[in-house]
Amino acid sequence: MGYDDMSLSNVPPVEDKDLLIPKQKYLSAGVHVGTRIRTKDMEKFIYKVRPDGLCMIDIKKLDERIRVAGKFLARFEPQRILAVSARIYGFKPVRKFAEYTGATYVTGRILPGTLTNPQAPLHLEPDVILLSDPRVDRQIHVESVKLGIPVVALVDADNTLENIDLAIPANNKGRRALALVYWLLTREVLRNRGDIPPDGDLEESYEEFATRIMGLR
Repeated sequence: MGYDDMSLSNVPPVEDKDLLIPKQKYLSAGVHVGTRIRTKDMEKFIYKVRPDGLCMIDIKKLDERIRVAGKFLARFEPQRILAVSARIYGFKPVRKFAEYTGATYVTGRILPGTLTNPQAPLHLEPDVILLSDPRVDRQIHVESVKLGIPVVALVDADNTLENIDLAIPANNKGRRALALVYWLLTREVLRNRGDIPPDGDLEESYEEFATRIMGLR
């Protein structure tokens, strides 16, 4: 990835034993590398700001929120969970999450009325929404709020927390970052359901959740 912030001096002190995966795996995927824009809502999740202006997301808080989200999502009937990504790097992670958990998913352009109009070409009635980025996935976010559907969302330093019930602070724009977060969410949902043991793993590595693009593997 070429990040120069992977040294341990750029992350708050935390032991691997306290995390879902070794800290270095989080760092290598760049899940903690936020944007230069920082909203007031997100300040509580930011550990520091690099000299170049990029905000560093607190890995411990990210890890904690993935655990909470995994327990929360595991309460719902699989097909009543709707995972969404309008951003291309989220396409495969969302599909893989749905493949493993049985959730419903929508990727790409989202047509108005998907949730609110029973006559829409694709009408869905989920009990909970999982957004990859509330700003980019705004159409579904707006409709879910109108219907009172709880929203879980990956939020970067430039997002707000308005109308989000459970925020997961993370780099929600990076190809590998999205893959790792969705891989971990998938594993936590399955663990909490009892589909795999409490210390069980997925059959695939998180790299298999990453969207492949021309020239990248």
